[in-house]
Amino acid sequence: MIFTNTWLILQKKIFPTPSSDVLFNLYRDVNPDCDRPDAAELRRNNLRAYMATYEKPPPVFMLAEAPGPWGHRFSGVPLVSEAQLEDPDFPLEGMRTSLADVPHSEYSAGIYWRVMGQHWPRFFTWNAVLYHPHYAGRPMSIRTPSALEVSASRCVLHTLLSELEPKYIVAVGRKAERALLDIGVEATYVRHPSQGGAKLFASGISELFSQLIVS
Repeated sequence: MIFTNTWLILQKKIFPTPSSDVLFNLYRDVNPDCDRPDAAELRRNNLRAYMATYEKPPPVFMLAEAPGPWGHRFSGVPLVSEAQLEDPDFPLEGMRTSLADVPHSEYSAGIYWRVMGQHWPRFFTWNAVLYHPHYAGRPMSIRTPSALEVSASRCVLHTLLSELEPKYIVAVGRKAERALLDIGVEATYVRHPSQGGAKLFASGISELFSQLIVS
């Protein structure tokens, strides 16, 4: 697997960290109200399967912000939902981890893959924060992660970039851009597809991949 060193860092530093009242470690813990008993293990397996699909390093590295409550939070894969993992036409496979009657879907993940799907597998997607940031007492909410929370995943980001050596690095949103600048990495900024940013995200990606084709 391309990501041997990254996986070791995940196992040592990310997976074992306990959740807090405002940050949920989806790779270690389960919420019995909404998660299957083996959900954390399944999410680790989904992430490993995602990383194992790459036979060679892709030229484009896409960094987003943090797991959303209906996407990465349940799938274990950045900007991917349970519903997508169960779709036979989707390029990735995985197991659902929620107790919901139907697999969860996420608006941002849907837009992201409608735009990015045509470019698969020339890109790799990651999140600056690997845990789900939420408000205390509201486990299915979403909040902007703090600078300290972003820095906690910095070791993984360093290792990923070292292993992939991407030709293009893309920050999906300002928080991702800040995370990259904090480790001395300049990136092409594109608007995050959530909160009305779908068209700007699509145009930014179109411009990026047109450059990739001609270069």
